[in-house]
Amino acid sequence: MAVLETSRLTLRPFHEEDVDLLSELMANPDFMRFSLGVYTREQTFGFLEKILAWQSANEPSLFAAVLRSNGMLLGYCGFYHQHIDGVDEIEIGYRMRPDYWNQGLTTEAAVAVRDHAFRDLKLPRVISLIHPKNIGSQRVAEKIGMSLEKQTIYRDFLTNVFSLSRAR
Repeated sequence: MAVLETSRLTLRPFHEEDVDLLSELMANPDFMRFSLGVYTREQTFGFLEKILAWQSANEPSLFAAVLRSNGMLLGYCGFYHQHIDGVDEIEIGYRMRPDYWNQGLTTEAAVAVRDHAFRDLKLPRVISLIHPKNIGSQRVAEKIGMSLEKQTIYRDFLTNVFSLSRAR
């Protein structure tokens, strides 16, 4: 799997050894805001196993977002496999440590992932599923060129579907 670099981040494949650092992040209520709640270490390991399975199958997957200056795991940005309204979609998803919000890092990572999706993976389109109250994530989606396509019910919650096609 590719490694992507931005001016401040390395986006690299996840490893099993990341479970403890990822568990710490996924136990943080702010990090997990707008999701189904915080994760236990066991739930985080299950999440990580899914990522590792996508990676080993050479499918689009999430990248570990690591600060280049000190190697700190800040979160993740990359691809989820979703089934929305009867259609299989590839989602660009992102989540960063709250103490690194509002520094442009999530947008920086999402731009690299978007470019990888279209340039290298030749995906026809990508989406992002975003809670209507998650203004920060909506801004990131808009900054990388996505626009609101529709609202749908996803996991029993009203969800905004942002999208971007390679043609655009």
